[in-house]
Amino acid sequence: MAKKDYYEILGISRNATEVEIKKAYRKIALKYHPDRNPGDKVAEEKFKEAAEAYGVLSDPEKRARYDRYGHAGLEGGAGGFSGGMTMEDIFEHFSDIFGDFGGSPFEQFFGGSTRRRRPRGQRGANLRVKVKLTLEEIAKGTTKRIKVRKQVACEECGGSGAKDSSSVQVCTTCRGAGQVRQIRQTFLGQMATTTTCPTCHGSGRVVVANCPSCKGEGRVMGEETIDIEIPAGVEEGMQLSLSGKGNAGVRGGAPGDLLITVEEVAHEHLQRDGMNVIYELYLNFADAALGTSVEVPTLDGKVKIKVPAGTQAGKIFRLKGKGLPSVQSYGRGDQLIHVNIWTPKKLNDKERALLEQMRAMPHFQPSPGKSEKSFFEKMKDYFKGE
Repeated sequence: MAKKDYYEILGISRNATEVEIKKAYRKIALKYHPDRNPGDKVAEEKFKEAAEAYGVLSDPEKRARYDRYGHAGLEGGAGGFSGGMTMEDIFEHFSDIFGDFGGSPFEQFFGGSTRRRRPRGQRGANLRVKVKLTLEEIAKGTTKRIKVRKQVACEECGGSGAKDSSSVQVCTTCRGAGQVRQIRQTFLGQMATTTTCPTCHGSGRVVVANCPSCKGEGRVMGEETIDIEIPAGVEEGMQLSLSGKGNAGVRGGAPGDLLITVEEVAHEHLQRDGMNVIYELYLNFADAALGTSVEVPTLDGKVKIKVPAGTQAGKIFRLKGKGLPSVQSYGRGDQLIHVNIWTPKKLNDKERALLEQMRAMPHFQPSPGKSEKSFFEKMKDYFKGE
């Protein structure tokens, strides 16, 4: 089933501003929030769907990839929430939308709990890697298995940063609430504000004895083997992302993302031009004049093509559908075979004598007719797809 357009989900135009995107998402999130629609699976799906759309469109990097490549440019979890994230994950990642405890728009509107988990530790940093791909791999799509050295959750403490369970205590500043409430006197009277606890940073717990392995960070340097699914038709410099595959966060914080940049490996025979691939075919004069059959390489293996007698230099043969697919599945390019006539650079006496005889023969005199297309006409045909 094809995924819906993210702009359509939020009901905004493709040139919507950051403020308009946030406003549209907030409106939909309020409408379909689970506290307002208890037990309604349809509302829950719409709530998650809107969160996924906002997760992409609110991030300039992901939005640019989506605008250029569509959903295919976000393969591997770049959308953010299609990979099994829970409702609580959504509340945590978009806390600026949902507000804090005691001041949540959902508590104000619906009188219920936001059910979001308390903020955990600091989020891990993103990681960037380059993946080299051949044209054959780009043509069909592939899965690359790579080893990434990065910060991973500490196994000894489970990522908490604490020496043991007794080393974690309730924060005395906020008494486990994760937030502190302050009352200030203003010219309008008393005003109450709720802010994240500065001592526990919103977790409601503090570590009193650090884990000896990770020194209280909840993470250590390690290595992970990751499978990266590359969609067909990607281009040089295109960036994909795997959500949650970056560095582990501090003390249970959310992990960062793994950003993958595509690097094309130069092909031995073919050159890429968008969705088309180009092959430079060199013929000797006799083959071009008399006609011949030649074998040419393609992304699917070698094929034979017929070269008619009298083929001129610059002629372009087109193999339909032998190019690269669109990353958005909008068709496939062609293979263009550009004919070059090879002029010998060295001649022996016999070869020179034969050519001297042919030089003056009538059929060897250039006589281009109207049927012979100029370079510019050939370029027009090329862009027309003829």
